[in-house]
Amino acid sequence: MTSTSFRPARRAVVAAAAALPLGAALAACSSDSDDAPSLGGGSDDGGASSAYDGVITAGPVADDADVQKSAWAKKIKDSGKLTRGGTTANQVFSLIDPSTNKVTGFDAGITQLLARYILGDGGEEKVDYVDTTVDTRETMVENDSVDCVIATYSITPERLDKIDFGGPYYLSGTAIQVRTEDKDSITGPEDLTGKKLVTQSNSTGIQAIEEHVKDPGKTETLADNESCVAALKQKRVDAYVLDQGVLLGNSKADPSVTVVGKPFTEDPYGIGLNKDSDALDFVNGFLKAIEDDGTWKKLYEATIGQVIEDETPEPPTIGDLPS
Repeated sequence: MTSTSFRPARRAVVAAAAALPLGAALAACSSDSDDAPSLGGGSDDGGASSAYDGVITAGPVADDADVQKSAWAKKIKDSGKLTRGGTTANQVFSLIDPSTNKVTGFDAGITQLLARYILGDGGEEKVDYVDTTVDTRETMVENDSVDCVIATYSITPERLDKIDFGGPYYLSGTAIQVRTEDKDSITGPEDLTGKKLVTQSNSTGIQAIEEHVKDPGKTETLADNESCVAALKQKRVDAYVLDQGVLLGNSKADPSVTVVGKPFTEDPYGIGLNKDSDALDFVNGFLKAIEDDGTWKKLYEATIGQVIEDETPEPPTIGDLPS
């Protein structure tokens, strides 16, 4: 697969470098390099790269009549590209290789499969990646700055008041990340009493702490993942509480931080869509297509399955949204 259009905020590029071990960060001055290849990307992981590319290029393509019936999909096809909001700084879900501009990971794969589904053969390469944060995602969907957001995006009742969500397409949960040196002393939410915690602002981690951690110490909220990881590594906090999908990416990139225990909440991921569009039915149809033909399972095994040793799960039920 060749490179695709990429329009990150500067912070996303810095974040990717910060998440890597020092040598790899210096080598790349960005997110990824041959020294620390992403899942499915980079020149030294030929097997993983081939498996990932094979999944994407074999993905289904929608009938043109179905695309024409959806004003949302037709607009994308007419423009010749899919504009996705998200991140390209997560090792497991969406990471850019700066040497090729290739983006790989589970969310990246969902994005590329959706672009292929709408645009046809080769459409997987016609993606415009726009950087978003937890504070900007809903706004960018509402004002049509992006066609969709695919970004380990937890579906919540509060967010459903503002935007639609296709899916869910993956079931994650809130987990705990600590410095690797502390992995034996903090193993679950019961060990967080009195501890200094950090989570991202406007994230599901805030509610998870309130509901599952008894008498925590000070809880700090920061704007983005890289700031939270920095606070943990600098020992300003004892633990980072957030969605497991994000935390796994941190641990994949940097062995000095470790995800401990199992998720202690359920967080369904969805594709953020504008309520004023007719995108929802089309996107759910796409998700059903990649689940029915086995593409979802193969994508999972080429990405998340590389870092989680459990058996490949069944995808969550499309339309099963929190209320």
